[in-house]
Amino acid sequence: MSHDDTNAPALDRRDLLVGSVAAAAVLSTVSAEAAPVSKEPPSYAAMPPAGFTPFSAPGRVVKITGGETLQANKLFPKPESAKAMLEKALTELTGKGSLAEALKLFVHPQDKVVVKVNGIALKSMSTNKELIMPLLEGILASGVPANQLTVLEQYMGFLNGTRLNTQNVPPGVKVEIHANNDSKMEPRMVTGTGVRTRFCRTLLECTAVINVHLVKDHSICGYTGALKNMTHGTTLNPQDFHVHHASPQIALLYAQDAIKSRVRLNIADAFKVMYDGGPLYKKPEHVVPYEAVLASTDPVAIDAIGWEIVEEHRKRSKMRSLTDEGRAPAYIKGAADLGLGIADRSKIELHEAKV
Repeated sequence: MSHDDTNAPALDRRDLLVGSVAAAAVLSTVSAEAAPVSKEPPSYAAMPPAGFTPFSAPGRVVKITGGETLQANKLFPKPESAKAMLEKALTELTGKGSLAEALKLFVHPQDKVVVKVNGIALKSMSTNKELIMPLLEGILASGVPANQLTVLEQYMGFLNGTRLNTQNVPPGVKVEIHANNDSKMEPRMVTGTGVRTRFCRTLLECTAVINVHLVKDHSICGYTGALKNMTHGTTLNPQDFHVHHASPQIALLYAQDAIKSRVRLNIADAFKVMYDGGPLYKKPEHVVPYEAVLASTDPVAIDAIGWEIVEEHRKRSKMRSLTDEGRAPAYIKGAADLGLGIADRSKIELHEAKV
């Protein structure tokens, strides 16, 4: 009988009482051995290869800036600038002497690695190919085989925005989309949201993620960076996690074992900053050159810094703060409360350097 069956006969209090007593009598005759055993929900956590402990520096964010890093079109960075800034960010974060040596602290030759990009605003404001290419080359130089490395995005249109494809990535590297319909898991309830979801197959098949995001305003949740690039970019029903400005949904989704056990490194492509009108490219007047690359193992700390950058530009343009507009990204503190990182600005170490 359906819960919506309005023709079902009504039960009065006596019917319910008699039914309850009868049910209790039946249950009392069932042996403990015959009682159904509740099953624990399956774990989707990934484990690093045996003997390998990925580098972690909670609360530490490295910010690398440079001058004249954009091409003449002011849309994309110069390849040499992007590579130099990426290497500087990761060597400053880890203390290692080269990009490949730094990446060896995050990924192992036995890992299956996904690089999660973001192209929702299309080519005018997407993760830049010029930054992703040296990252892929560095991962390969660290010892990860090409057939164990995948670039992942949600839709083909978004992927096209990054200008990455199977023809221009290093040979053997895979480029995949999930289009919100590619999963092999059963729906899972995300505790605290009342909503079930599934994570995409490519995420669950990998053991490590390098999360390359942007620094952008978001009309619903205020700010979109590292946390949201994973939560709404790897689930199959992201639209169901937008109510209440997506807080605390983003925090609760990131806390799922499928995500938090995999992300080893967060990199912010901040060659440009979108401080209003996001996440799509609807207000180009509010997209400005910033010419920076940020890196952190802490998704909460790097998002706290990203939010700060957006607010600085809003203030400079005499716009109200995200808080004053009623869409402060409260999920950032929510994520910190869940132990996913550090949101308290006084406890975040921001290390800045130039190339």
